[in-house]
Amino acid sequence: MTRFLYTLVWWLALPLVLLRLWLRGRQEPGYRQHWNERLGLYGRRAANDEPLTIWVHAVSVGETRAAEPLVDALLKHYPRGRIVLTHMTPTGRATGKSLFGKHGARVVQSYLPYDMPALVGRFIRHFEPRVCILMETEVWPNLIAECGRRKVPVVLANARLSERSLRKAQKLGKFMRDAAAGIGLVAAQTEDDAARVRQLGVANVAVTGSIKFDVVVPPALVSLGTQLRNQFGAGRPVLLCASTREGEEEPILDAFGNALSAGTLPADTLLLLVPRHPQRFEAVEAMVRERSLPVQRRSQLTGGARVGPETRVVLGDSMGEMFAYYAACDVAFIGGSLMPLGGQNLIEAAALGKPVLIGQHTFNFAQVTEDALAAGGAARVADAADLMTQAGRLLTDAEGRAGMGRNALAFANQHRGATARTLALLPALSD
Repeated sequence: MTRFLYTLVWWLALPLVLLRLWLRGRQEPGYRQHWNERLGLYGRRAANDEPLTIWVHAVSVGETRAAEPLVDALLKHYPRGRIVLTHMTPTGRATGKSLFGKHGARVVQSYLPYDMPALVGRFIRHFEPRVCILMETEVWPNLIAECGRRKVPVVLANARLSERSLRKAQKLGKFMRDAAAGIGLVAAQTEDDAARVRQLGVANVAVTGSIKFDVVVPPALVSLGTQLRNQFGAGRPVLLCASTREGEEEPILDAFGNALSAGTLPADTLLLLVPRHPQRFEAVEAMVRERSLPVQRRSQLTGGARVGPETRVVLGDSMGEMFAYYAACDVAFIGGSLMPLGGQNLIEAAALGKPVLIGQHTFNFAQVTEDALAAGGAARVADAADLMTQAGRLLTDAEGRAGMGRNALAFANQHRGATARTLALLPALSD
């Protein structure tokens, strides 16, 4: 594929892309907002009192959370600068607003325009970024080419690249190699990630570690977690299944019900179930009710409302409260890992000193997971039934649970510092 053909496909597909956006808006209204930004249309340019603009792209929730330490460090390092923070999803945008609203006008949010030269060009002319920082795995060929044409350095920060993603990229041949060659710097999470990125043809690759280890646990969310724990029942065992994906909740719920019946779990165990995608809240609640498990939603726990002793499941139907959920639990299972989906980030749970359980499919976070396992802060589960068996052991062994939690916290603290290492490698920017 050539970049000309790639661009032509984008233009031909654009009506269908916009239709899909509109249809997704039926479940997530945010997809029907700010369409002009996705098309590179911004109206009159607002006055910018900041002489330096840094563009950071964080596609969705996970990348936006990962960007928090870097965004905060950039604003501190460049006190007269601003960040233009772009996303692809409404949930990413909402997360950005929650995390960075404290910075006021110094953080400007926008959707990333679709990857066509004219649209990306309008974005660059409007905001005039001095550098483009893509978080984790984002490679957009026209974006990179337009940045090169307009002398905007491109950095891939907190980069990770699995074997599966490398194979897919290599199938695209010269098309992907040209895009990779346009990236001026890659700050990779691990040596393995760096080696795979080099195979794509990026010349300047450094290993900095994962920025996610530098995330600061918000005291307000820890306090909220304590409040939620009191609402759950201070002495009640709480098993958190965090960031679960489609295909995982049903076996988890079945195994949970079986474990309660068999006595594998303490009889009063509360399952705190938090689906990763908000558009699935209703469907997951229906799954719980189909199994005759009494359920309450997090959104119902306002004004100090308590969880009834008969309730078996609390559905976490809120955004931006994951730290609170971790703070409120005794044991945390990280979703996306029971199915071959690559897993999710376990660092936040470890940073709160929680024992972590994780499934077999963790290729998106392979090194972090292996390191946590080696440190004794995490354990693998074979399937949903094994998840309940291991959770039951931990919930009935206070000493073992505390020791595993201490190991998780030590593991998280040991790997801090990636933000400073990344900042030191960025191109020099003068106000």
